[in-house]
Amino acid sequence: FLEAVSLHDVRLLPDSWQAIAQQTNLDYLLMLDVDNLVYSFRTTAGLNASGSAYGGWELPTSELRGHFVGHYLSASAMTWASTHNLTIYENMNAVVAALAECQAKIGTGYLSAFPTSLFDRFEALESVWAPYYTIHKIMAGLLDQYTYAANSLAFEMLLGMTDYFGSRVERVIEKYSIERHWQSLNEETGGMNDVLYRVYQITGDAKHLKLAHLFDKPCFLGLLAVRADSISGFHANTHIPIVIGAQLRYEVVGDKLYKDLSEYFMKIVSSSHTYATGGTSAGEFWSDPSRLGDTLGTENEESCTTYNMLKVARNLFRWTKQMHYADFYERALINGVLTIQRGKEPGVMIYMLPLAPGSSKATSYHGWGTPFSSFWCCYGTAIESFSKLGDSIYFTDEVQDTPQLYVIQYLSSKVLWTAAGLSVDQRVYHMTSTDPVMTVTFNFTQLVLGKTSEAKLSVRVPYWAQSSRCLLNGLELQNLTPGTFFDVSREWKTGDKLSFTFSAMLRLEKIQDERSKYSSLYAIYYGPYLLAGMSDGNYKLGSVNVSTPSRWIKPVRDSNLFSFTQLQQGKLQYLAASSDGALSMISKPQHGSEEAPLATFRLKLLPSLKTIEKFQVKDVTSLLLDREVSLELLNRPGRFVTHFGIEDGVRLTNGKSSGFPSSSSVFKLRSALSGHPGEISFEASGIQGCFLVAQGRDITLECERFNKMAASFGVTAGRASYHPMSFEAYGDNDTYLMFPLSSYSDEKYAVYFEV
Repeated sequence: FLEAVSLHDVRLLPDSWQAIAQQTNLDYLLMLDVDNLVYSFRTTAGLNASGSAYGGWELPTSELRGHFVGHYLSASAMTWASTHNLTIYENMNAVVAALAECQAKIGTGYLSAFPTSLFDRFEALESVWAPYYTIHKIMAGLLDQYTYAANSLAFEMLLGMTDYFGSRVERVIEKYSIERHWQSLNEETGGMNDVLYRVYQITGDAKHLKLAHLFDKPCFLGLLAVRADSISGFHANTHIPIVIGAQLRYEVVGDKLYKDLSEYFMKIVSSSHTYATGGTSAGEFWSDPSRLGDTLGTENEESCTTYNMLKVARNLFRWTKQMHYADFYERALINGVLTIQRGKEPGVMIYMLPLAPGSSKATSYHGWGTPFSSFWCCYGTAIESFSKLGDSIYFTDEVQDTPQLYVIQYLSSKVLWTAAGLSVDQRVYHMTSTDPVMTVTFNFTQLVLGKTSEAKLSVRVPYWAQSSRCLLNGLELQNLTPGTFFDVSREWKTGDKLSFTFSAMLRLEKIQDERSKYSSLYAIYYGPYLLAGMSDGNYKLGSVNVSTPSRWIKPVRDSNLFSFTQLQQGKLQYLAASSDGALSMISKPQHGSEEAPLATFRLKLLPSLKTIEKFQVKDVTSLLLDREVSLELLNRPGRFVTHFGIEDGVRLTNGKSSGFPSSSSVFKLRSALSGHPGEISFEASGIQGCFLVAQGRDITLECERFNKMAASFGVTAGRASYHPMSFEAYGDNDTYLMFPLSSYSDEKYAVYFEV
């Protein structure tokens, strides 16, 4: 098997999006108080508890309390390995020490934030909320503390828990039957088999192997073993961890059946149950195969399922080196995982990823969580995901005589390739909408100067690359094939530089639905990035050619975006459009909010005056005075501010062209009627003396007897801006602003389009 390079030997470089996500996650982990985290553990153990319990699923009344603490143990251990941040190291050791006191006080090896009575109910097949799910998280967290941070106390605690639960399972089987034990597994048990197989890998104790196998759910794994695509109706995140555990059984025992069934599982999920993001599930459950068209809603793609499917794909890649597993990993990581956080706000994450047209991450059932009162299951997997972003970039082949390093992700990072005696610095320069080329460079440094030996670097050539080039120290190498690894073997030395360029293309992929009514539903990609279009619910493109998207999808430059303000009753108000096209003045919109793009306009000069392509705020109030312009809404390309005559309303109209729809959408920029510097007024072209006026919240065109202050607007940089990978997709009736789904915050979007 390939082995992943240790997180201790990989460092994300600060210019990468992933490094920003990792830092945001670290900031959140450092916000969490040790006493608050272990509060319910202490009260359950009968110890005095300082601090107070956190909210949400960690409330003292929640039957799942303690699950997040298990995730915290894993996430903090991996964050320590990824960053060597001393504060997180101290905090996680304090949590382990506090939990050890709780376990010692109980005295049986049991450790949880809830009493053993929940397991009494579980074993009696009474209603209870997944106690083994939480126990798995705690056990996995302790194991990760041992694995990544060499905390031997954590491993002793883990063995105590293993003995306790081993005895409980044996008593159930002796008192009732093995069948009764299997029945109890219909409740979610997390990855109990996974963590127990990992324990067995360390101890070699047969009782740990036996207990792990008792959590291999036969009624589910049996379906996969006979290659039945019958996962419809199963709770996705209950069963993906069971497959991960089955994969561990293959690794530790060599039982090929478990390799085969996990390959089959990956095949059916990825080919008939996966959305364009790489995620799966609707309302937490799998639907019928190739029937995703009518599942698009607000409750798609539970984040936990993406986290766990990445584990499945990672294991399969390690075993087989097959490229399609690496491709899946890239897609799900970029479009599924990196979309979970709300920008750089620590502790603000989502549970579900809505995929219905007009959806927003902010308006699903759960919406955005909060740092101290959510703690959903997906908060736990999210903090783990962002703590180990460096664990699947580099893999080594330890079997070969010649050291070999596989690179499957393009992520600015530095890796210690100890087997080859090298440090490798990977730098990634991403494509933009105007420049489709992604450049990846590898710079080599010998760890011991003068000591060289042959080593092989194997770099993934992505399937999405329209063309590829490779230069070694400035000399071009040949025969790069998309969807394969490109191998370069040599005696590497300090100063060697290997450069790749991958040219991305726009492409469309059909939704996984074989019914004719959904045959025209497509997602749009740019390289590995899923593009979502800003939309209040529209998703129809019409008669476009799916095989030549570059003819109707055009790049957008980030320029000439402004917001227009007015001071009303001491409060700064912003000119903004509503979803129905009406214009009004609103309070200052926050960056990333749904309102920010509605209060941002692209200032377009008339075609005959396009001598200035890009201008700044100061130009609007000076250089552009007396020029004719139109105001195009940022998130609705082709929609222009239009007046409908004197003393009538002002609203957006659809120009449906790259020019201007009518003279009613053309205004002359004038010096502000207020006389204030830094302000402007908009005079209707062809109607001298008539100006846009803000009457309170309403916007009208007025020609006389109006307040000159109300016809004057300040100019600022736009409250929203274009993403570097922004495009305009021109349909029959609408034009959509497209950019990667991972960069959306509260804005509404469509992921699938009808063509």
